[in-house]
Amino acid sequence: MTSQVPKAPSQPFDPNVASPALIEHILFELKRLIVGQDKLLERLLVALLARGHVLLEGVPGLAKTATIKSLAKVIGGSFGRVQFTPDLVPADLVGTRIYNGKTGEFTTELGPIFANLLLADEINRAPAKVQSALLEVMQERQVTIGKETYTVPNPFLVMATQNPIEADGTYPLPEAQLDRFMFKVLVDYPSYEDEIVVVDRITGPNINLRTLIHPERLIALQEAVDRIYVDPRVTAYAAMLVNASRKLKDHHLERWAPAVAFGASPRASINLILAARALAFIRGREYVLPYDVADLALDVIRHRLVMSYDGIANGVTADHVIQALLQRYPPPRLDLGDRNAA
Repeated sequence: MTSQVPKAPSQPFDPNVASPALIEHILFELKRLIVGQDKLLERLLVALLARGHVLLEGVPGLAKTATIKSLAKVIGGSFGRVQFTPDLVPADLVGTRIYNGKTGEFTTELGPIFANLLLADEINRAPAKVQSALLEVMQERQVTIGKETYTVPNPFLVMATQNPIEADGTYPLPEAQLDRFMFKVLVDYPSYEDEIVVVDRITGPNINLRTLIHPERLIALQEAVDRIYVDPRVTAYAAMLVNASRKLKDHHLERWAPAVAFGASPRASINLILAARALAFIRGREYVLPYDVADLALDVIRHRLVMSYDGIANGVTADHVIQALLQRYPPPRLDLGDRNAA
């Protein structure tokens, strides 16, 4: 079997035009190395365009780290990587103040967090005091060291990985930090055919990815996404899904109510709309459809539901509840001028 070749972009490459065609070229470049993870790549690009952070969860060996490093290479900009371990301290992440004996003054040494793309590898292996150091920078794009506040580069995105099958030496992420991630994406095993291609590419000649854009162009793409139109009915649909997760009994989902201790926060509604804008842009539309919101619901809401002990004991997951919500409230059909409206 020969290596699968990703489909070539339909339009010529022009790095100066902030358009969906540019995203198509970025995807093509990433797929030269990353095989069988189309949804993961799409979600990463949606997060980039929507200025959101991403948490990837999957067993070892599924190219989570390689995917993020490849994305950093293709979009350019600075890249920082922190391998989270139990002995990590906040200063290792954000930086610290250093005393100079000759001058009698303190200087600030900034940490690896000051980069356009930060890879937090095995994020659940660091204790709570390190996790808390990420709260300010993920929400406000700034870090406080001593009495001084330092702004991280723009754009700034945290892409974290965690392993769900090892409990020894890990610390569950606090709900406040989970809520700051736009997506929690579950990375699954590749198919049999894709695995053959993976082996072929990794054991074959080196694939050198090209840098296609730079941070300034990414900012222009983000600004183009900000102009995507969102109909009030689409916003209402996103808010209804999130609100229903807190009041399952009121929405005739009594079966699932005992499994959920706390529903999703308003950040879920906000991130659904922000991400749906980016997804519509990637799909070549100037407006959001309810289908975009429904397509993103699992990745946006799953980490924001706090499951009860009864739910966990009965094997109920957040995905089960979200899928029940989507069956109860499927995306409404709206005619917003799309010739291919579903």
